[in-house]
Amino acid sequence: MLENVDITTLEARKSLAKMIMKLFSLWGLGVADRLALLGLGPEYQNMLVRYAMGDPLPNSQDMQDRVSRLLSIHKLLRILYPHNRDLVYSWIKSRNKAFNNSTPLEIMFEENLSGFDRIVDYLRFYASM
Repeated sequence: MLENVDITTLEARKSLAKMIMKLFSLWGLGVADRLALLGLGPEYQNMLVRYAMGDPLPNSQDMQDRVSRLLSIHKLLRILYPHNRDLVYSWIKSRNKAFNNSTPLEIMFEENLSGFDRIVDYLRFYASM
């Protein structure tokens, strides 16, 4: 989903770590939510600080899939709401009729990567209109 970027390189994984931590801050996510979105357990809490300082994300397919989808969600929200940064950053925690009044964040937690894909597909559909 990150077109033309080799996200397996050390430098890319360092940049992505900082980007995703910044995005999580902008979304107003707590530690537990951040860990869950990255597929990490509570024992990895100290890694969040290290990622924010530029330690590289793990070079795993699961982590690449998660980060790619999360950044795609952010990109699509910026396309859909170019003049409303508040909505771009609050949308992920807002209830949505399209998801049976669940939040996109809840969908991602409940459905794991298929939930991430569901959110990306939903946004992609509206961005293409």
